Amino acid sequence: MAVMGICSCIGNNVALSFVVFLFLCGLSLGQLRYSIQEELENGAEVGDLVQDLGLDIRKLSNRKIKVTTSGKRYVDVNPQNGKLLVNERIDRETLCDLSSTCLIHLEVLVENPSEVHNVEVEIVDANDNAPQFPSDEYQLEIAESALPGSRFPIENALDPDVGSNSVRLYRLSPNEHFALDSNKPSLNSKNIELVLKKPLDRELAPYHQFILTAADGGTPAKTGSALINVRVLDTNDNVPVFDSSVYKVKLLENSPKDTLVIKLNATDHDEGTNGEVYYSFSSYTPERVRQMFSMDSNTGEIRVRSIVDYEETNSYEMYIQAMDKGPGAVAAHCKVVVEVVDVNDNVPEIVLSSLSSPVREDARADTVVALISVTDRDSGANKQVNLEIPLGLPFKIKSFRNYYTLVTSAFLDRETTAAYNVTLSATDGGTPPLSSQKTIQVDVADVNDNPPRFEQTSYTVYVTENNAPGASLCTVKAQDSDVNENARITYTVLNDNNHGIPVTSYVSVKADTGEAYALRAFDYESLREFHFQVKAQDGGIPPLSRVATVYIYIMDQNDHIPEIVKPPGNGTRSIETVLKNAEAGVLVTKVVAYDADAGPNAWLIYVLDQSTDLDLFKVHEHTGEIRTTRRVLEDNSTSFSLTVLVRDHGQPPLSSTATVNVAVMEVPPKVTPDPKRVIRPHSTLLFSNVTLYLIVALSATTFVFLVTVVVLAIVRCHAYCTQPGSCSPCCVSQKTPPDGGSSSTVGGSGGGGGGGGQPNNNVALRRDLKVEPHYIEVRGNGSMTKTYCYKTCLTATSGSDTFMFYNTGRPISGTWGSERFFTGGSGFVRRLSMPDASLQVCPEPKAPNADWRYSTSLRAGIQSSVHMEESSVMQGAQGMLVQNWPTVSSAAVRLAPSSPSEAKTLKNVKD
Repeated sequence: MAVMGICSCIGNNVALSFVVFLFLCGLSLGQLRYSIQEELENGAEVGDLVQDLGLDIRKLSNRKIKVTTSGKRYVDVNPQNGKLLVNERIDRETLCDLSSTCLIHLEVLVENPSEVHNVEVEIVDANDNAPQFPSDEYQLEIAESALPGSRFPIENALDPDVGSNSVRLYRLSPNEHFALDSNKPSLNSKNIELVLKKPLDRELAPYHQFILTAADGGTPAKTGSALINVRVLDTNDNVPVFDSSVYKVKLLENSPKDTLVIKLNATDHDEGTNGEVYYSFSSYTPERVRQMFSMDSNTGEIRVRSIVDYEETNSYEMYIQAMDKGPGAVAAHCKVVVEVVDVNDNVPEIVLSSLSSPVREDARADTVVALISVTDRDSGANKQVNLEIPLGLPFKIKSFRNYYTLVTSAFLDRETTAAYNVTLSATDGGTPPLSSQKTIQVDVADVNDNPPRFEQTSYTVYVTENNAPGASLCTVKAQDSDVNENARITYTVLNDNNHGIPVTSYVSVKADTGEAYALRAFDYESLREFHFQVKAQDGGIPPLSRVATVYIYIMDQNDHIPEIVKPPGNGTRSIETVLKNAEAGVLVTKVVAYDADAGPNAWLIYVLDQSTDLDLFKVHEHTGEIRTTRRVLEDNSTSFSLTVLVRDHGQPPLSSTATVNVAVMEVPPKVTPDPKRVIRPHSTLLFSNVTLYLIVALSATTFVFLVTVVVLAIVRCHAYCTQPGSCSPCCVSQKTPPDGGSSSTVGGSGGGGGGGGQPNNNVALRRDLKVEPHYIEVRGNGSMTKTYCYKTCLTATSGSDTFMFYNTGRPISGTWGSERFFTGGSGFVRRLSMPDASLQVCPEPKAPNADWRYSTSLRAGIQSSVHMEESSVMQGAQGMLVQNWPTVSSAAVRLAPSSPSEAKTLKNVKD
């Protein structure tokens, strides 16, 4: 049933471009052809495409087989089984008119991979039509002068069938005057001719009537007939004669109306009305031709009456008759053949057969995107078409005849261009050329090729301590250039430790928004800063991620009240003494406090809030020292109660109070000796000779030992003092400052020479100024990074200042600037007494220390806004001051007693 030529595609794993090539190869090598009879019922099977094309019926549903051309109106394919079925009753005569061959052209498209097959279905004629004359009755007027052998044309009978089912013979009913020229139809003529066998005689028979029958070659044969009436006319000797029996003329399509096609000329040698010729279309000329052209009956001009379209009809045949106006005129006939010349008046038609959209952005080059066909209804060069796309696109066109494939020519990037509008431009080869355009949209499918990108690589957040748990800290934001799941970002906190504690116990990040929350209330005093990392990960496969660091800085809040160190406890009372008749400016005591906050929140100010005698005492607002403002008079009260308010600089400020009781005494208090150390004389001492000898020997030994020690000390002192920039542990090295003044320094451990890398704690005594109160200045060297001022140990009545320090270091090997260094021995307490004139105080208070990162115990003496104060005060049983010198772990040193009762000068104090 089918005649086919197939170029098969072997293998299912061949690249798509190669498949397209083989598909095009199939177009060039052959096609399927089926033959069916007309008038078949709907659903009648035409052929089996699965079998004839070698398709796998199991994969047919996925390959989406379909007919893409207009022929699917009559024949369509069943997508389930691949059967080609009649879709509508086919009438061959309606579909193909009188063409000898009637074909329906189909394009069958098979996808995954894409294949296009040409299929032709031939419609075989069935003898379903009988021959029929254009008219059921013909009237002929023949002059009696007509000679035997004269011919009279009669229109052929028409049979829409073709081949053997068309008209095969004619029969004329028996008569004595007429016969047929031939009983078979002529292929070159559209009429048959009656031949006069015997002269007519009008007087004997003015009318003749007979039947003309036409029969086709079908089985059984079908016939049609027409009645012929012949009227015998009186003689008219001459008939018009055309210059030619057949005229051929060419006419451009789309010629305007009234365009002259041809002018006919027929001559008649008669005279008068018998010689006047008029023209007309004969009855053989089809009606559609009469509507297309007009005839001037007098001049013989044929003109265009309607639009001539080459694509509808490429030629026209007209049958013209010319008759004179005489009685018994005989018509002369000719044929005019009009050949329509094609004009490039049809633009190319672009048909999109298949489109694969979207295309993955990582698709390789030469990936097939679309299958395209282009047709042009013109002919010749006007039908030759070229298809192009604009430059600059990542696509190109591959062609074969009038079939084209749109393929990728480079890698795609969805983030740069999410979709391409590809304009297909088809141009024919006419003059001038015509073109058409069709735009197709090719979407680019996203691939997860972009990681999330944070707006900042790091974030800095300042949060005030005592925040509420769950408070928002900040929002980290990342962007992903991809779309959909590839751009859905999830935020997580990377599990890391901060000071040994998981950072996830501090903060949490909302997964979908990136908003960071505090999981706890922060305390500036225990945690100053920390950082954590946030990972932004998209939802692609595999997922991509980036990390940003968030730095959290805790800001101090004024949440600690000042703590009173001395007197101990907030609001407690202590008793201090002052001598009667004491002068103005005498130090009574000192209130020491600290604040656990930082910055302005820890800057303290001391205010005398209440006093039984407000004009007798004053409190230094920065140091907390309570001093007399005038001389203590005889008539003053013997006891006073002072309330000192200690307030910080926070907003709002916090405060504490300390109550100090001051007693006025006649004489300085006596120190009660330690009963354990008092030597009580025995009532009787018995000395024996042995005892005396032992005492003498011991005394001699002791004397020798002491002499030896003194000599060694002198030698060592001399050795050290002879070295530049060095001093003895037992002496003072002096160096005149550049400004003419002098200074004294108490040196701790470490030195610039032999003690490299050891701590060096130095106390510098500047004495070039004489200003009350007296201070000593501790300059940073070694582990001490700041310079502090400390009050010297002044007694109320002494003409010298006494201070003590505890030294644990080695001798200092050099001096600094214009300062003196006093180096104490290791492991014992030394005393240094100097006249007031030799001391120098700091000319102005130092600025508060900006580094508040000492522990609470180290900050007891460094909290005033100007001066760094004592760290600890200890008073012995006999009123002696035991003072620790600052080390690496201490921040300040108290160098003097805070009241006259503590100013007892101790000459020798052992550890």
